[in-house]
Amino acid sequence: MTAKKFYDWQTVGGTDDVMRMVDCLERADIPWCAIGGVAVNHWATEPMVTQDVDFVVAIEAIDQAVDELAKAGFRPQKFEWSVNFKGHSKVSLQLSTEDFYRDFPERAVAADVHGILLRVASLEDTLKGKIKAWSDSGRRQSKRIKDLGDIARLVETHPQLWEALPAQLKEQIDRPEHGL
Repeated sequence: MTAKKFYDWQTVGGTDDVMRMVDCLERADIPWCAIGGVAVNHWATEPMVTQDVDFVVAIEAIDQAVDELAKAGFRPQKFEWSVNFKGHSKVSLQLSTEDFYRDFPERAVAADVHGILLRVASLEDTLKGKIKAWSDSGRRQSKRIKDLGDIARLVETHPQLWEALPAQLKEQIDRPEHGL
């Protein structure tokens, strides 16, 4: 089974939704990138399936992205810090509108995640985003634990990231033995 077929099986047709989202944003020439678990899956050695596709667009293109995705058949739901979209699968597309991520699209890189071609946040931006999420005491414990695991996966694959970790994280994540 290919990575794309496995992802599609896990998300009940999510490959189509993600590929339609990518096509929609690319055709509209909107600067964007995936963040969160999808970006971690590109940068870490061992990918994990996620049913959320967190992404950001250039701040001035948020309204255009919402309009384009709605025209493409995605159902938007607005929240304080995001606009979430549902398509035909179990995948939830989550457009973050937080100012923190506004520069991420300009540093995005092309990636193949689960056999799907898309743009992801740079390695450094992916780590910054995960540290931000982990630091949010308002998030559910299970999400913060997943964020900690994602940070550990990034550091294991890219030992040079150890130096960018705050002291509190260095107490919880083993220092990589190689690469420093």
